[in-house]
Amino acid sequence: MTQLLGLIGYPLSHSFSKKYFTAKFVQEKIQGWQYELFPIENIEQLPALLKKHPNLVGLNVTAPYKQKVLKYLDEIHPSITQIEAVNCIQIQNGKLKGFNTDVIGFQVSMHSFLTKSMNVVDIPNLKALILGTGGAAKAVAYSLEQLNIPFQQVSRNAGLRYADLDENMILNHKLIVNTTPVGTFPNIENAPHLPYESLTNQHFLYDLVYNPIETMFMKKGKAQGASVENGLAMLHLQAEAAWDIWQM
Repeated sequence: MTQLLGLIGYPLSHSFSKKYFTAKFVQEKIQGWQYELFPIENIEQLPALLKKHPNLVGLNVTAPYKQKVLKYLDEIHPSITQIEAVNCIQIQNGKLKGFNTDVIGFQVSMHSFLTKSMNVVDIPNLKALILGTGGAAKAVAYSLEQLNIPFQQVSRNAGLRYADLDENMILNHKLIVNTTPVGTFPNIENAPHLPYESLTNQHFLYDLVYNPIETMFMKKGKAQGASVENGLAMLHLQAEAAWDIWQM
């Protein structure tokens, strides 16, 4: 029987995951595996999905279910107690175990992004703003803690808000990470509400969005001389980490 993998979330029209794994299986001559997209409109549909596809051995999880899926898991990796979000599920003997490979993907790609411009910014004294407070934001927050980069989170509804991001706040936070879906295909003209005119060539803008390859957030940053990066490398890194988990 073919071993099935997939992605749950809603919507999934922007996702490159199926394309990535399908290409991987062909290029590496991996037989007996299949990857599909499962756009479920409510996380409560997960048990029915599992029942319908008894050959499912692994799932990726994307917005808006990285936190909501926790109640369906039988076991979690120890780090999940701190991260409080899951993007990878291993299914063995009917039991679901949750992991977070976003952390690996973000940490490795962020380190590469920063070190490319070590002559531009004082990395040991770097401070960050995380745009968003969802499941992806939790993985980024955990990662920045591991990298000893202090941060503040920005939300539309609580704590530090977008209206609080004045010139002084932007100048004191040289790393800005967008973990929201704003700017994702097909809404490519949208961007988080920031005072982009306050950005400088000492700023780093990292967008977890990877479709389109260059988001409006990135374009506005580049126009001010900032270094920018999308989430494609993170996607690939977390996908490979997930593949390793599913092989365990």
